Amino acid sequence: MYRFLLTPRWLGFLALTIAAAVVMVLLGNWQLHRYHQRAEVNARIDAAGRTAPAPLDRVLPAPAGTAGTAGAEPPAGTEWDRVTATGRYDAARLVLVRSRTVDSQVGFEVVTPLRLADGSAVLVDRGWIPPAPGGATAIPQVPVTPSGDVTVVARVRRSESGPGAVLPRDGRLETRRISAPRIAAELPYPVRGGYLLLDQQTPPADPAFAAVPVEHQNDWQNAGYVVQWWLFAGMALFGYGWAARREARGGPDTGAERDADRVPAATGS
Repeated sequence: MYRFLLTPRWLGFLALTIAAAVVMVLLGNWQLHRYHQRAEVNARIDAAGRTAPAPLDRVLPAPAGTAGTAGAEPPAGTEWDRVTATGRYDAARLVLVRSRTVDSQVGFEVVTPLRLADGSAVLVDRGWIPPAPGGATAIPQVPVTPSGDVTVVARVRRSESGPGAVLPRDGRLETRRISAPRIAAELPYPVRGGYLLLDQQTPPADPAFAAVPVEHQNDWQNAGYVVQWWLFAGMALFGYGWAARREARGGPDTGAERDADRVPAATGS
């Protein structure tokens, strides 16, 4: 009854169905891997919020290079950890990071080097401010940078990838991405790897700054894709089986065949 499945046509259908199902299963497995990655990041964010901040040197050691260089990037497993550091802001070399969105508004994040006692610095993202009137790229009025010693509690971030040259603008530096190596090249001292996203500051930060939110990653979206791709794989195999059964039964019934099925078989007299 199913010997037709051994014909070249149906063997081709089978190979195509299996190949499609395998690809869909692999895509589901990849999405499952992404789900676990994002869930791990979210767990780190939550755990860091419940623990006391560690000294900066424990997570971001002092750079071994000379002026204009950045230290090693923090390990991925330490991103979002909370650390504390004390130093003095270098107000003359603050960096404006453009095209940053907070609460659906485009503005700037202000990154300022915090000079440490060992002569190095760590980049601190102090928060978000809106642009000046005239458009999203209009240079904002930056709040006064605190003088004297400052103690920060902040979260460790890795340098951002992607294009983003650091250029001088109106006596400041401006960029699109926060990259420790690129910014360090414009500074007269070595810089720790990565940067810090400010949580708290002593003395308190200027209220003109809006805190840059610590956003959890959407791991459930990846979980939905896992179910979607695996369901598609099952549907492909089911579709092949349904088509084979339909073929074995002779294709779709005609109206005459359905009527014939309803007529009782004749009996002998």
